[in-house]
Amino acid sequence: MRRLAFRGAGCTLKKLDSMGSKRRRATSPSSSVSGGDFDDGHHSTNTPGPSRKRRRLSNLPTVDPIAVCHELYNTIRDYKDEQGRLLCELFIRAPKRRNQPDYYEVVSQPIDLMKIQQKLKMEEYDDVNVLTADFQLLFNNTKAYYKPDSPEYKAACKLWELYLRTKNEFVQKGDAEEEDDDEEGHDSQELSSPGYLKEILEQLLEAIAVATNPSGRLISELFQKLPSKVQYPDYYAIIKEPIDLKTIAQRIQNGTYKSIHAMAKDIDLLAKNAKTYNEPGSQVFKDANAIKKIFNMKKAEIEHSELAKSSLRISNKRSAQGDRLSAITMALQYGSESDEDAALAAAARYEEGESEAESITSFMDTSNPLYQLYDTVRSCRNNQGQLISEPFFHLPSKKKYPDYYQQIKTPISLQQIRTKLKNHEYETLDQLEADLNLMFENAKRYNVPNSAIYKRVLKMQQVMQAKKKELARRDDIEDGDSMISSATSDTGSSKRKSKKNIRKQRMKILYNAVLEAREPGTGRRLCDLFMVKPSKKDYPDYYKIILEPMDLKMIENNIRNDKYAGEEAMIEDMKLMFRNARHYNEEGSQVYNDAHMLEKILKEKRKELGPLAEDDDVASPKLKLSRKSGISPKKSKYMTPMQQKLNEVYEAVKNYTDKRGRRLSAIFLRLPSRSELPDYYVTIKKPVDMEKIRSHMMANKYQDIDSMVEDFVMMFNNACTYNEPESLIYKDALVLHKVLLETRREIEGDEDSHVPNVTLLIQELIHNLFVSVMSHQDDEGRCYSDSLAEIPAVDPNFPNKPPLTFDIIRKNVENNRYRRLDLFQENMFEVLERARRMNRTDSEIYEDAVELQQFFIKIRDELCKNGEILLSPALSYTTKHLHNDVEKEKKEKLPKEIEEDKLKREEEKREAEKSEDSSGSAGLSSLHRTYSQDCSFKNSMYHVGDYVYVEPAEANLQPHIVCIERLWEDSAGEKWLYGCWFYRPNETFHLATRKFLEKEVFKSDYYNKVPVSKILGKCVVMFVKEYFKLCPENFRDEDVYVCESRYSAKTKSFKKIKLWTMPVSSVRFVPRDVPLPVVRVASVFANTDKADEEKPSESLEDSKMGESVHLEKDKEDVPVEMSNGEPGCHYFEQLCYNDMWLKVGDCVFIKSHGLVRPRVGRIEKMWVRDGAAYFFGPIFIHPEETEHEPTKMFYKKEVFLSNLEETCPMTCILGKCVVLSFKDFLSCRPTEISENDVFLCESRYNESDKQMKKFKGLKRFSLSAKVVDDEIYYFRKPIVPQKEPSPLLEKKIQQLEAKFAELEGGDEDMEEMGEEEGDMTETPSMPQLQAPLTGELDIMPYTPPQSTPKPVKGSTKKEGSKRKINMSGYILFSSEMRAVIKAQHPDYSFGELSRLVGTEWRNLEATKKAEYEGVIGQNVSPMVGTPAPGASPFGQPIGILGPPGQQAPPPYPGQSPASQPVMQQPTTPMFVSPPPKTQRLLHSEAYLKYIEGLSAESNSISKWDQTLAARRRDVHLSKEQESRLPSHWLKSKGAHTTMADALWRLRDLMLRDTLNIRQAYNIENV
Repeated sequence: MRRLAFRGAGCTLKKLDSMGSKRRRATSPSSSVSGGDFDDGHHSTNTPGPSRKRRRLSNLPTVDPIAVCHELYNTIRDYKDEQGRLLCELFIRAPKRRNQPDYYEVVSQPIDLMKIQQKLKMEEYDDVNVLTADFQLLFNNTKAYYKPDSPEYKAACKLWELYLRTKNEFVQKGDAEEEDDDEEGHDSQELSSPGYLKEILEQLLEAIAVATNPSGRLISELFQKLPSKVQYPDYYAIIKEPIDLKTIAQRIQNGTYKSIHAMAKDIDLLAKNAKTYNEPGSQVFKDANAIKKIFNMKKAEIEHSELAKSSLRISNKRSAQGDRLSAITMALQYGSESDEDAALAAAARYEEGESEAESITSFMDTSNPLYQLYDTVRSCRNNQGQLISEPFFHLPSKKKYPDYYQQIKTPISLQQIRTKLKNHEYETLDQLEADLNLMFENAKRYNVPNSAIYKRVLKMQQVMQAKKKELARRDDIEDGDSMISSATSDTGSSKRKSKKNIRKQRMKILYNAVLEAREPGTGRRLCDLFMVKPSKKDYPDYYKIILEPMDLKMIENNIRNDKYAGEEAMIEDMKLMFRNARHYNEEGSQVYNDAHMLEKILKEKRKELGPLAEDDDVASPKLKLSRKSGISPKKSKYMTPMQQKLNEVYEAVKNYTDKRGRRLSAIFLRLPSRSELPDYYVTIKKPVDMEKIRSHMMANKYQDIDSMVEDFVMMFNNACTYNEPESLIYKDALVLHKVLLETRREIEGDEDSHVPNVTLLIQELIHNLFVSVMSHQDDEGRCYSDSLAEIPAVDPNFPNKPPLTFDIIRKNVENNRYRRLDLFQENMFEVLERARRMNRTDSEIYEDAVELQQFFIKIRDELCKNGEILLSPALSYTTKHLHNDVEKEKKEKLPKEIEEDKLKREEEKREAEKSEDSSGSAGLSSLHRTYSQDCSFKNSMYHVGDYVYVEPAEANLQPHIVCIERLWEDSAGEKWLYGCWFYRPNETFHLATRKFLEKEVFKSDYYNKVPVSKILGKCVVMFVKEYFKLCPENFRDEDVYVCESRYSAKTKSFKKIKLWTMPVSSVRFVPRDVPLPVVRVASVFANTDKADEEKPSESLEDSKMGESVHLEKDKEDVPVEMSNGEPGCHYFEQLCYNDMWLKVGDCVFIKSHGLVRPRVGRIEKMWVRDGAAYFFGPIFIHPEETEHEPTKMFYKKEVFLSNLEETCPMTCILGKCVVLSFKDFLSCRPTEISENDVFLCESRYNESDKQMKKFKGLKRFSLSAKVVDDEIYYFRKPIVPQKEPSPLLEKKIQQLEAKFAELEGGDEDMEEMGEEEGDMTETPSMPQLQAPLTGELDIMPYTPPQSTPKPVKGSTKKEGSKRKINMSGYILFSSEMRAVIKAQHPDYSFGELSRLVGTEWRNLEATKKAEYEGVIGQNVSPMVGTPAPGASPFGQPIGILGPPGQQAPPPYPGQSPASQPVMQQPTTPMFVSPPPKTQRLLHSEAYLKYIEGLSAESNSISKWDQTLAARRRDVHLSKEQESRLPSHWLKSKGAHTTMADALWRLRDLMLRDTLNIRQAYNIENV
């Protein structure tokens, strides 16, 4: 399937290599190049001429040759034979020189698939022919070395045929295109012209020059000019043909390039130079590859789109873009780019997407709703005119983003959607919308919410939904029209088109009216300042105040591209632009006046044009509202999850009430007017209220909760800035701020918990690295680490070093004792280097140690991604360093080993001669031996080279296995054999962890002679390379053994056999029917050793686990010379103090007296003087140590760099921590510091002016090589830190609540209850009250109602907010001023009147205020003072009397019962008495109404007699009256059927209790 996906790509391979020479063959729009991805050959705009021979075979896109090379490689890699085996396994690696040295005698240029794959990764294959040459070399090498009947030879032939067949499938279609020369002759002259070629080349250069990476960095910046010869002299020694983009631009200008291919060669040279000079993986290396890809992609785009246009279209575009592209080329030529050039570059980017959009029209009508919806999404641009849909054109690269395809199960891109459109797979808009939404949701699931891609998705979704609604409305209209007659459909279509043209023409007229408007008298153009939006550099605050910037350039572009559904949409954008100008600029300024005048001109021009006849698309007022607010005309029943969260936050703040039921948000709903509080807008630069926040929420301007919280915080901060700290509104702002943050925390949760646990990640990385290395196997499945298990734990040359083996390292890894990769690497390398030191260079252990070190470095770099995941000093040791160390070691050891081998051979020769002499002296002289090649014994014939069983020396042992090397008969007639002994695994000395092949034996260094009479039978020992493929004839399986290694009894070591040199055997071998699988089994000692050692090892491990101490890297004190140091001080860059290693740049906790948390200091100098250690550096302080508004928010664990720099003794250090800049805090962590000790710092706190100012970054320190650097772990995705409220917020709220409680006094609550309920709530306990209430009713304990309407509207808030002035003086002033204001503004509410009174009092002169306070002090003080002893505070006797000797309860909580004398019977009802505080008389409307209701005829307001006579059966309540009943008094209706019955029962009980009270106290006339 993979090959078929690229099958059509080969049709353009040849064209890519010789593109310039074929420009003269540019085709008509019906050719394969012209149609782009969608042209299927059925929608041609030109009629083919009679000379046309035939149509193109296919119209498929040009593919990068690199992609084709990957496809060919994958075809070879994935091919399987009939048995399902991958044939490529035979070619993955070339044979090792040590194992098969004869291979390198036959093959002079070895190559394998690993090398080809590496070259593919490095993108070294620019052409398919280069890849073909490498594959041909690979297969020719195989055929030259292996025999024709070998499986390798056959596999090479089969794969080469497959390769050629696959390659030909690509090339054939490309060749077929060349047969159509005649059909394209009419365009040859124009397309081969130098002017057009120059335009194409400039487009290619522009694509490179303006390309940026995802972070916005210009990729081509380092390629525009050659490096300085002074700074980089070696560059010109390495690079023989230097070239830069400036040179390429000059060659384009001078007409040096005659074809695109010539420019492509220079681009290739540019990339090659950069990759040659810079290391793989460096940024320049990556940029070089990116430039090459951008060039090829742009070249392919030009082939598909630009050449597809007609000659008229080409000439028009050339005249429109020629100057622009030349300007870019000139900018490169002179090495600088002006602002005008940058604007032109932006304009060039503005037109990027047109070619593809035009190609889609070749198979689909532009009036098709499917096309319009797709094109709207694809052409979506931001406010700067940049195409924001570009990242969605193609799916992400599987190589760069493999995790994308693990997370996203159904990936889709705009290209796939476009293909579906072409194939007419979408029947309805809903199907297309579903695929677009799938694409958007994939992007949102993979990307971080605050990322640029995520924001683009939200914007595109809004655009798509708006367009779909518009199309749905249009479809409804068109469906209604189509019902008239099916025969008139064509006429209707033309009418719609003409109507569309009329609308567009009207919009152009209106636009030109604004564009050409001039100021009377001066002739100045009014629209000059409205053409483009203000510069972000010059006016950064503009984009904070104006949320929807708009300019005439954008409006013009929208008209040109038919983005407006109707004239009303364009008018709305115009009005938005004028509103923005008036909002940002002051009233009376030139821009303000210009906006007003232009809007007036626009209205007059529209009035002059009159309404558009039968304009169905003119938006209704409802639709206008919909467009403006971002919601549908009908109220949506469903909200997105984000809208629900935003609404929940808003409602929580809006509906919050205090314990009295007062809604705190009332004052924040709407801003005060400028006429009312002009100084407010002087003090507050960014005013905001809750109505504005709600409008933004309804318009979907908040993309997340944080953006809404920011507006709320600004609103509360404005309130705290303008109002005094002790005012009520200040307190309300703090309380609502707290409610806001608590609500957000409930909805979102603690997102900071998503910070990755770096300690666990490092331990996991080290664990994976260790397991990978210890499990590394050779081609036969043998673990390289098996042989190294026999290395001694201590090197005899270094006896003082602590013992270290793989087993010890394994326990350290399992117990998570490693916190640094470089320490783990040191321990691993120490074991491997000890193995190399203690063994010969030709030994198996030595080779395995080198292989494991290489593999360790490879896996380490993969896991760390060359420092992109983990930046560690360990990465500085590379394979290059390893090879140098090994070569140096071999040079030292090889001469000694050669000398040892020479001495060993001489010793063996002497021993052999000695043994022969000794045997001769015993009567077995060699002179009497008769040698032969075979002999018979017990009806069996034995030959030299045969393997036999020999009788063991002890009866309980297995027979020995011997290879016969000599046979003879002595003078006594006895037959003898001499040969080499082969040992079984249980006959060798090895560790129990070693594994062996089944039936494995080892060739020993033991040779001896044995009488033939001791032979027990025959067996066969086969070399490992033949054992699995061949089997001996006429032998049982149990008598066949395999040999892979030799065993030395002296050194007790194993070594692999490279060449099998045993005598040729007479046994015949035949191929096995099925090759044997390679199986390795554990040693026979494994189980016994485990049983013996399991218990003691476990107990030892348990004792060590209790310690679980982290291993520390060896460090040393690093002194440093200080030029300006004090005498007697020894300065250090790195120092150990109290078992804590410190270095310059480290941050530490410092003891701080009187603070909740210890301060943080940074070490910039440290020294030792007279045995005491000190350090000097700046101090970081916590938010609670700064002065700020309680509404200010801080990041969790945020600190501030103070101006304070101190010298501290190291005795005050409590521990280490780290302070990171904002950028580093989001992206990385040091591996040895706990997350609790990581702090964020992005601002400096100035103690003098109490200001916090952000800075670029923290200071960095450059230290010597001896200082051990921290290891840094980089997150795969940046974290999103959350802000938390100021630590002062809760304290300030508590202080203000306590203060207001003090001011108001406890009696106020009692008074309010009396006024609201009209009854006393406290009664003395009576012995007569025996009636059980709980059986019938559940009465709620009294709490102030939260939702009942208060009689005084807004008064409580105003009183509290003004008490900071002087309550008495203000009250008198208010009584006078309120009447005046009420007369001027009779329609104002009580709250609005109170606010105006407060403003007047604020603006009153100090002398006037003093006068009011003096008057109040004389006249009102007795009234508001404490009542005299024995007198009622109401001025007359009041209360409920008790019997003699019993005191009544106090009338308010503030008075003690002891101060209350026994009262006499009241003569008038207590309700008539006025309240003790004058503000009640002045401010309480409810009380005023109460006073007005009194009359001389009645002692009470209520109709008491009627109430007493009322009965349940006589009263019939309507549903509305029942809903107003005080049902909140009761928890439930108890045993009653309805709540009304329960309330009637409560009324009866209260009346009974009243009578009981009357009888108990003998009260009369009640």
